[in-house]
Amino acid sequence: MIDMKSDIKKIILRKIKQYETIVIARHIGPDPDAICSQIALRDFILDNYPKKKVYAVGSGVSKFKKYGLLDKVDNKTLKNVLLITLDVPNFYRVDGIEDLKFKEVIKIDHHPFEEEFGIIEWIDEEACSTCQMITKMILKSNLKLSNNVASNLFCGIVSDSDRFLLSYTTLETFKIVTCLLERTKIPFHELYAKLYERPMEEIRFHGYIATNLEVTSNGFASIIIDDDVIKKYNVDVSTASNMINDFNFIKDINVWSFVTYDEKNKLYKVNIRSKGPVINEIASKYHGGGHKFASGVRTPNKEDIDNLFKDLDLECQKYNEMKKDMND
Repeated sequence: MIDMKSDIKKIILRKIKQYETIVIARHIGPDPDAICSQIALRDFILDNYPKKKVYAVGSGVSKFKKYGLLDKVDNKTLKNVLLITLDVPNFYRVDGIEDLKFKEVIKIDHHPFEEEFGIIEWIDEEACSTCQMITKMILKSNLKLSNNVASNLFCGIVSDSDRFLLSYTTLETFKIVTCLLERTKIPFHELYAKLYERPMEEIRFHGYIATNLEVTSNGFASIIIDDDVIKKYNVDVSTASNMINDFNFIKDINVWSFVTYDEKNKLYKVNIRSKGPVINEIASKYHGGGHKFASGVRTPNKEDIDNLFKDLDLECQKYNEMKKDMND
């Protein structure tokens, strides 16, 4: 692994300049930050080095096409590849790199460290998003920054910080966004509609979640959403995960979790959020992970979901007892 005492952003930019073929990947089941950072970095590189071959890979999500299209490429045909992974702390969750023979890996991620797999690893747990990190790197360079790239970076930052409401938002977040807006003059008010405009089916689905959310006496809220419900409301399995931050300010709920079942891959997809109890350590017990207050799990076993819920409810109980002791 390269010594990172020097400016890691400059090291990454030098590596990008060095390679002619670059593949940019992110985690499976992407959110807007993953997609936006991936598309933005690809387009930024191509804007400045148009002769390079740069591909953003992975399974697409139809609702995220508004941020840009991913590339379809035969990984077996690529040689001397620089692989850049974004928004993913462990290698097994990197999407779209099957059969890819890469020469070096750069990891750029804002999650807590889980696994070393890159010759260059830039991890910033204090960043609200991977898009914040990419923006910081670009702004430190003298390279071209287009409005299209800036718009995607802004969307990723806003989405992962939940409109700057979450605790991961820092003074640096606002400074970076201010510099981005000053440099590009992008119409950021219009981008909020791009991020948050929803069809009526999703609004009704949101109501279904609110109505059917089960809440324990310890303040743990959960819902398992069957495939029949997904079909009834004409949404996809990723819709619930994109709504989970909407439940951030409900009184008497400490931790909440939405579970959907991916019929194609035979996996339960679990999203977890917290307003106090640390949840990423619990998620890691079930081969998941994430931030202290925002984590996820994927498992083929319903039994794992039951045990995970018990652990999360217990953690809420401990949290309530700790708060009570502090107030006594």
